[in-house]
Amino acid sequence: MVAAPRQLNINDLCIHQVSLSGQCDFAASLTVLRDAGIHRTALWAPMIEACGIAEAWRLWEDSGMTAESLCVASLFAGEDALQQRLELADMFGARTLVMITGGFDDLANGGLVEADIDRARGQLVDRLGAAANLAGQYRAQLAFEPLHPMVCGFRSVVSSLGEALDILDQLGEGHDIGLAIDAYALWWENDLRAKLMRAGSRILNYHVSDWLADTRDLRLDRGMPGDGQIALLNWRQMIEAAGYLGPVEVEIFSRDRWWKVPAETMTEMIVERMNNAF
Repeated sequence: MVAAPRQLNINDLCIHQVSLSGQCDFAASLTVLRDAGIHRTALWAPMIEACGIAEAWRLWEDSGMTAESLCVASLFAGEDALQQRLELADMFGARTLVMITGGFDDLANGGLVEADIDRARGQLVDRLGAAANLAGQYRAQLAFEPLHPMVCGFRSVVSSLGEALDILDQLGEGHDIGLAIDAYALWWENDLRAKLMRAGSRILNYHVSDWLADTRDLRLDRGMPGDGQIALLNWRQMIEAAGYLGPVEVEIFSRDRWWKVPAETMTEMIVERMNNAF
C-alpha cells in the first residue's frame, strides 16, 4: 500500500523570495513572509543585489528567518561567478546553493563562442567536478537543478531528472553535489517514481508551482498550486517515498497574474492550499 503524504505544518512550508519579487523589494518580502508566519525562504540573488549586500544582510540578520537556499548560480558562468555565489550563500547561512547549467550566452561569455547543445553537454562532467571541488571550501551544498525543455539553451541544457542523474553518476564517488527537484520543470517526464527513488538522499530541495494548460510565457507564467495540471500531492508522495522529508518550497513566477495582486493575498493563498493542493 502506498503511504499518503505527511501532513505539513507551517514550519514545513518555504515560500521563495522570488515568488513575491513582482510586488516586493528584499525588505518588504521578509516582512510579508514573517507576518504570515513563514520562517523559511529561498533567497533570490538579484533581490539581494538590488538591496545592496550589506543592507540585505543586516535585514536578514534581524529577520530571524532560515534560508533553505540561495538561487541561482550558473555553472557555465565560470568559477569566479560560482565562487561569488558560494560566498553569498555562506554569508546568509543558506543550506544550499541552487545551480543550473546556464545557457549558450553564459558559455559565449566564458570564451566558447560557437556554443551548441552537444558541445555544451560535453563540458558538464568536467565543469561539475570543478564546481564540486570549489564548493568543498564552503558550507552551502550545491543543489543541481534540471529545468524544463522549453528553456534548453537559454537557462539549462539539462532537461530531465534522468539526464541529471546520469551526469552526477559520472562524477563518481566523493563529490557532494545534490539535486534541486522542481515539479514544474519535471512533471512531464516518464517513469518519475523510479527516477526519484534513484535520486534518493541526493534530493536537497523540492520546489512546487503548477503548470497552466494555457501557459503563455517561458518563465513567468507559473500557476498557484492547484490551478494547473500537475498532481502535486502525488508528487509529494513520490518525493517522500524517495526519502525527502524537508520543507516544500513554493516558487511561483507569475508576471501577469499573481504579481498583480498584493503579496499578502498571494501568501495567504499558498498557506490555505498547503496539504490540499500540494
